[in-house]
Amino acid sequence: MANVDYIVEYDRSDPISIETYSQKMVGKTFREIREADEARRPMISRGNDADYGQSDVSETKRNKGNLGQIIEERFFHYACNSDSRADFYEAGVELKVTPYRINKNGTLSAKERLILTMIDYFQVVNESFEESHFWNKSRLILLVYYLYLKEIKYNLDYKIGYSQLFTPPEQDVKIIRHDYYTIVSKIKAGKAHELSEGDTLYLGAAPKAATSKDRRKQPFNDELAKPRAFAFKSSYMTYVLNTYIVPGKATYELIVQDEAVDSFEDYVVEKINRYRGYAVNDLCIEFDVERAKKPKNLEAILAYRILGIKGNHAEEFEKANVVVKTIRIGRNNKIKESMSFPAFRFKELIQEEWKDSTFGNYLRETRFFFVVYKFDKDNVLRLCGCQFWNIPYENLENDVRIVWERTKKVIQDGLQVTMINGVRKNNLPKASENPVCHVRPHAQNAKDTYELPDGRHYPKQCFWLNNNYIYDQLVDEIKVDQTR
Repeated sequence: MANVDYIVEYDRSDPISIETYSQKMVGKTFREIREADEARRPMISRGNDADYGQSDVSETKRNKGNLGQIIEERFFHYACNSDSRADFYEAGVELKVTPYRINKNGTLSAKERLILTMIDYFQVVNESFEESHFWNKSRLILLVYYLYLKEIKYNLDYKIGYSQLFTPPEQDVKIIRHDYYTIVSKIKAGKAHELSEGDTLYLGAAPKAATSKDRRKQPFNDELAKPRAFAFKSSYMTYVLNTYIVPGKATYELIVQDEAVDSFEDYVVEKINRYRGYAVNDLCIEFDVERAKKPKNLEAILAYRILGIKGNHAEEFEKANVVVKTIRIGRNNKIKESMSFPAFRFKELIQEEWKDSTFGNYLRETRFFFVVYKFDKDNVLRLCGCQFWNIPYENLENDVRIVWERTKKVIQDGLQVTMINGVRKNNLPKASENPVCHVRPHAQNAKDTYELPDGRHYPKQCFWLNNNYIYDQLVDEIKVDQTR
């Protein structure tokens, strides 16, 4: 970088000075920041200036670092580099530029996960959490949030909405530390190639490769693994945005209050299991839930009440993208209903590729909390227990992928619809064809439809996990008959 005489308006060794100076970005676009710097220092040489502002949104997805580079060089006036230390190493502050969006209902959400640092499979197995490269660059972050709008053509025209220092609170650090060791343990077990964001709560092992074929070596297995990075999940970043960045936002209820908890998941399971064997009617009395109205999600409401949550949103679940699913086991030791997911749009699904598919990513990134009830011999519904679960790598990348790809092909080739004995049938994958999942309707009625590529309208469909498969995923102690 050329030597240019200018006054540095902040102290690189003082986090508060860095944050205060960064507030001058708020309300400005990246273009305005660049142009202000050009006006101030017109003779400075920038080798890649031609790239700035020329790439449209699709190009930005491949070069999101350009926006961070503008902030580094044009606003904070330091050279962009690949130094392993924090960006403002004198102050221990890492700079991260990340997008958020305004949803249709007016709420704010992070657009994506926050990539923190690449995972070196050979190095990370020898690092403690406190001394890790990851934590060194993540303990204090200057978060610069810019507003993503689909209609904006050039990345330079995104506007910065917030800029603030953030360090995870201690209650979050406990879970992040546990997530870190969960990831490291899988690498030590020679399973780096099976890492999934669904393995953990706040901190994920996110895919980070230039192409889908990129692979790298791992220390305890000859099988090559996808390059991955430590990342705060998008659900966690949404919570950070709404709780710590945007002023005056309400927070959700905490499951863990002031107790010293080594494992959040173990704590939750233990709380639920204190009531194993209780009948649903008794739980309604115990937690003052009015069953007369028969809410559709009664069993889920009872689970939240056991965990001390008055509503149906727990802070830790929101931050970790944990989805609560209640399961009923019949007296015949079978689950009657398969597990449904949101309906997909036919015309959108055929535009996707498996590695970036909506359903595939949902299963990769989601951790489920199963709360299981079972009918006893007297047909009384009782709480059996609970478990955290995410879909195993092999089931996702083999069985689910096969169903997804076949569904895409059926829709592309033209969905075949026939009437048999007055019942409408189609050639989408059936439960009998795959041990893990299938496709069937998820519509309120025959008029609740989406448009097919050929212009026909057809009742909404969704992917389902097979009931037998879900039963097989439950731990043995849950399947045992429970009595008080």
